[in-house]
Amino acid sequence: MARGKRGLLAAAVTVVCAVTVLAVPGTAFASVPAGPAGPSPAPSATATATPMPAPVPDAELEKVRARLDGLYHDAAVATDAYNAAEEKTRKQSAQLAGLEKRTDAAREKLAELKDQAGAAARAQYRDSGMPPMARFLLSDNPERFADGAGTLLNGARATKKLIAETDRVERELKRDTDDAAARWKKLERDRKDKAAAQKTIQARIKDAEKLESQLEKKEKERLAELERQAARKAQTAWLDTGVLKKKADTASTTATSAGAEAVAFATAQLGKPYVWGAEGPESFDCSGLTSQAWADAGTPIPRTSQEQWKHLRHVDVTEMRPGDLVIYFADATHVGMYVGDGKIIHAPRPGRTVTVAGAGTMPILGVVRPDA
Repeated sequence: MARGKRGLLAAAVTVVCAVTVLAVPGTAFASVPAGPAGPSPAPSATATATPMPAPVPDAELEKVRARLDGLYHDAAVATDAYNAAEEKTRKQSAQLAGLEKRTDAAREKLAELKDQAGAAARAQYRDSGMPPMARFLLSDNPERFADGAGTLLNGARATKKLIAETDRVERELKRDTDDAAARWKKLERDRKDKAAAQKTIQARIKDAEKLESQLEKKEKERLAELERQAARKAQTAWLDTGVLKKKADTASTTATSAGAEAVAFATAQLGKPYVWGAEGPESFDCSGLTSQAWADAGTPIPRTSQEQWKHLRHVDVTEMRPGDLVIYFADATHVGMYVGDGKIIHAPRPGRTVTVAGAGTMPILGVVRPDA
């Protein structure tokens, strides 16, 4: 029976959807026909008792832990993609709103210019339809000739300006209209990217929850302890490198006023749940927490951990100070805020809450400074 249970758990590690309930079925007995001496005696209580399942070895729980880490990492990758698409959607929507105002203003201006051109044409018609140049040349009065010359010159300049202004407005209107059409297409692509990322997030979280649901209560407790042991081991190994002792310049490790405000904001969020795509105030994902903390400190930073890694100033890990952001994993898909003493505050993953953790409990990609 124990071997059957371990086999099921091992299968769960490989194919989540194939996992079945990790309970050992009771022993069944077929009916025994009556013999010449009467019916056979009923099986003893000892024979029918279901043996207690053997505990799942830690090695198999480690495989489950690794599989869960992989699923939640995939969800984190998709969450960053979702957040990036969400940010692009916001920007595109704002830019489209600006373009719409500009095109409306251009249409009104174009209508005004056409009205002016129409008024000029009607004035010419009222003057018997004779072009200004003809009336100017036929004048035999020297004074009127001189006045006509000035009027003709001014009229020509006004007409030229009217035509040039009309052409300019028409070009701007066409440019903005074409730009708006292109942005609408991009907005639609961003929305599709966002929807695809959302599906991936939900699928990975569902797989992880299904895998965890197959574990019995004691196994979940042991799994949690294995996670804590792995975190302590990683943190100890990181500290053993002497990274904290290498900070010779103590002034560089002191938080700025903005950094202290960001840390205070992050600290106030302890215990709030992780929710992918959330930026507060009731829940956060990892980069939602860090971006909102620095926004609260008066320093807006990129929304996603990947953009934070890409655009913020990099500093050596030995120089990090409270408020700096520690970026994790080779693809920069997780971020926490350094708070001093080798610790970070971060929003770990679905099912967890904003918490304090060792800065070295995950593979560090690097450190960035928002208020460089």
